[in-house]
This record gives sequence, structure tokens and C-alpha cells, in this order.
Amino acid sequence: MTQEDKSVDDIEQVQPEATEAEAVDEATEAAVEVATEADLVKQLQEAEERASAAQDQYIRAEAEMANLRRRVEKDVENAHKFGQEKLSKELLGIADNLERALQSTESDAADINAIREGVELTLKGLVDVFGKFNIVAVDPIGEPFDPQLHQAMSMVENPDVEPNTVIAVMQKGYQLNGRLIRPAMVMVSKGGQAANKIDEQA
Repeated sequence: MTQEDKSVDDIEQVQPEATEAEAVDEATEAAVEVATEADLVKQLQEAEERASAAQDQYIRAEAEMANLRRRVEKDVENAHKFGQEKLSKELLGIADNLERALQSTESDAADINAIREGVELTLKGLVDVFGKFNIVAVDPIGEPFDPQLHQAMSMVENPDVEPNTVIAVMQKGYQLNGRLIRPAMVMVSKGGQAANKIDEQA
């Protein structure tokens, strides 16, 4: 066997080995591709499941928020409608007493003192109701005029009191929980002879 024949045999032996190696590489690549594709499909399915679960949670959360909003709106509406229910019930007794006082004046033998007594008791009951609901009268006679709480209806010279002093209350004011709901209508002293004397001494 010549040298050339040996080389040809060697080449022929190497070629089948190379072909086998290429086949193994291709099979491995195909297996990797199949495995990778299967993994990708699995990952995609898992991602879709997570997205679906997240969407369900979002839809449920939206529904819960809508229900909560409706409940809160209903509660606020009821608070506006029925917030004064307790006060209204308390005032019903006062209205009943006033009606009884009026009925007692219809007879010819009406005793004015009994009527007065009934009205005084009714007023006391009303003041008690005011106290329960933190309604406080503003009755500032003898106090300095305060434009935050009082409304001056007139000014009168009065030498016996300091200027800007409330000397008469025509209508009481009222505060609810510290907030003015009606100012007191008052008559206020202005600088008279006493004020002039003070000015002269100064």
C-alpha cells in the first residue's frame, strides 16, 4: 500500500467521524431548541396565568372601591337627612307644651299665672335641649361690644357706662359648638358726658 492510499483511507475514516460529530451537534441543537421552546411556552403560560390573576384582582378591587364609594355616599346622604333627628325629637316635647299653653287660653276662666308658669317651664325645657346640643346663648348685657358676636342696632349716650358697652339686648345670639349661628342684636353706649369729662382730664 502506497503512501497515497494510506492518506485516502485516513481521509475516508475522518470524514465519517466528522459526519457523526455534526449529526450529534445538530441533534443536541435540536434538543436544546425543543427544550428552549418548551420552556418558553411554559414561561408564557405562567405569565399569562399571572396576568389573568392580576386582572381578576384589579377587577375585584375596582368593584370593592365602587361599592365602598356607594356606601359612603349613602351614609353621607343619611347623615344629612337624619343628622338632626335627635334634636327634632327633643323639640317635639317643646312644641307639645306650647300647644297645651295655647289651648289653656281658649277657656274664659284661663288663669294668666298658670299660663305664664307653663310658658316658663316650656322655655326651661327648650334651654335644656339647647344645652344637650351645645347651643349656648350670647347675652352680653354689660359687656364690651364685640363685632364678632354682636350686631349693633343702635348707639345711645349713657354717661353711667364706658363707651362701647352693651347696655341692652334686643335679641339674644346663639353659638353652636363655639361657632356663632346668630349674633346678639344689641344697643351700645357711645361717648357721652362721662366720656367728654375723661377726654377733658386727659
